[in-house]
Amino acid sequence: MKKNIKNHSNLLKLFSNKKVLVTGHTGFKGTWLCLWLELLGAKVIGCSVNVPTKPSLFEMIKPKCVDVRADIRDFKKLSSIIKKYKPEIIFHLAAQSLVRKSYKKTLDTLNTNIIGTANILEALKENKFVRAVVCVTTDKVYSNNETKKTFKETDSLGGYDPYSASKAACELVVSSYRDSFFNIKDYGKQHKTLVASARAGNAIGGGDFAKDRLIPDFVRAILTNKKIDIRNPKSIRPWQHVLEPLNGYLLIGANLLKGKKNFATAWNLGPEQKDVKTVEEIVKKLCKKFSTIKYTIDKTKQPHETEYLRLDISKAKKELNWKPKWNIDVSLNKITDWIQAYQQKKDIRLLCIKQIEDFMKE
Repeated sequence: MKKNIKNHSNLLKLFSNKKVLVTGHTGFKGTWLCLWLELLGAKVIGCSVNVPTKPSLFEMIKPKCVDVRADIRDFKKLSSIIKKYKPEIIFHLAAQSLVRKSYKKTLDTLNTNIIGTANILEALKENKFVRAVVCVTTDKVYSNNETKKTFKETDSLGGYDPYSASKAACELVVSSYRDSFFNIKDYGKQHKTLVASARAGNAIGGGDFAKDRLIPDFVRAILTNKKIDIRNPKSIRPWQHVLEPLNGYLLIGANLLKGKKNFATAWNLGPEQKDVKTVEEIVKKLCKKFSTIKYTIDKTKQPHETEYLRLDISKAKKELNWKPKWNIDVSLNKITDWIQAYQQKKDIRLLCIKQIEDFMKE
């Protein structure tokens, strides 16, 4: 416990007054990250094309940041933003992040996720003051043959659906730029930039209103007093509270800022194996907390989604000194608290701050 407190004390010292660019800052994870960076005293610049959902967590809590609207597919605009604000570190979260949407908006998904990531890294060649970049991908980057494999960072990349394929391609882009232009062998000589990627599991938490995701669908069922239809009830996912991967991103970024070259690599960030649950198990747990809500199983034919996902997080535990703090039951309790506060029209910003502070105290 003392080690974790010490880690966060170091984060406070390291990010205080640092210029930090967060792409995708108006999204679910981006908003939580901006608020956390605000509490750490960072000078946050957010870059997003728009506010992706209505309602919007970003509009509820209004994290203190420079709010820039730009499309990461526009290299010239993106490069000018980086040049203007001169961030020392970039957390790249902007993406088309929905599997089902990727079947309908395939080219948008590929362009946003692959070219957008390449634009971020290409801009670093011109703006050499950026010292660290954490590119966020997903647990779905691995070549998954449904063999119930627990994936390590060294496993082969792949992707059945366009979203997964685009994120696997992001990993290849990151690796290529790191080897070609930001090679750790040349760090401190030809460049001063370290680049890492982070592959997180299914992030859940208060404030997610995206379409076609389990927790937001459940929240909408509560707010409208309707049943929730669930797809793929037996699908297994590495569920984790949103603060878990964000904690990992911050720790990775902190080590990159310190010039620790061995952290410029890929990282898995997921829950303990006992918290890897099926979709139906999660819904049943939530229905116990909200007894008026019932669920049905949608048996219509659905686009293909990976059935079985597990991440090996031993590397992050050993080398990053990161580990999950909130198990699935605590995570669902935090989500329940958030939903009830939202229903009662309480101050959501204060609640989110309290949850971050509670997490940091663990």
